[in-house]
Amino acid sequence: MPKKAKPKRKLKTYQTSLGFYDQAIAAPSMKAALDAWGARSNLFHQGAAKETDDPDIVAATMEKPGVVLRRPVGSDGPFTEHSELPTDLADDEARPNRKAKPKAKSKPRKLPAKAAKEPSRKVDDQQARKAAAAFEKEERRREAERRKEEAARAKERARRDRAVANAQAALDDARRQHESRAEAIEAERAALEERAETEQSRWDKQRMKLTEAVRRARE
Repeated sequence: MPKKAKPKRKLKTYQTSLGFYDQAIAAPSMKAALDAWGARSNLFHQGAAKETDDPDIVAATMEKPGVVLRRPVGSDGPFTEHSELPTDLADDEARPNRKAKPKAKSKPRKLPAKAAKEPSRKVDDQQARKAAAAFEKEERRREAERRKEEAARAKERARRDRAVANAQAALDDARRQHESRAEAIEAERAALEERAETEQSRWDKQRMKLTEAVRRARE
């Protein structure tokens, strides 16, 4: 019997703030969102991430499911795949010695009655299925990239291990040669010392004998 195709997982939009950016992604689960963000801890449990139903953010993420979208942190602009740094950060870097003036509190804008009552845009079933398929495609691409990077790291580790092994083998071989030569030199030195002692003993006897002969000759 033919295998049944796995049902597409419904995507949800998740949002967080990391570094200089707000980040959003359409993913089937919080875990998938954390993996895409590269988070090392559960940002949802920490209150640093959440699911959002903002229609503009949902629409943007559903256009590129599985892709992390960004905007400058604290801004209310659109989420895009490639976002500029926050403008206030650039201003601070350009004027390091000037203190930022406190921003005046802006009054919240009142939406027109018609806009306030306008229903949120929802993603229809066809678009949701299309987004889910696109997410799985992006997830496979990201997994392939991870495998490629892991293979490259494994290859580099193997190359480094071979280099270390070769260098260690050369060091061990040089040490053995040194120890062999040192032993030979030590043996030669011991033989020379023995010859020197033998010569000194022979000379002492000869010197004493000849000295005695000189003494007798003077008598």
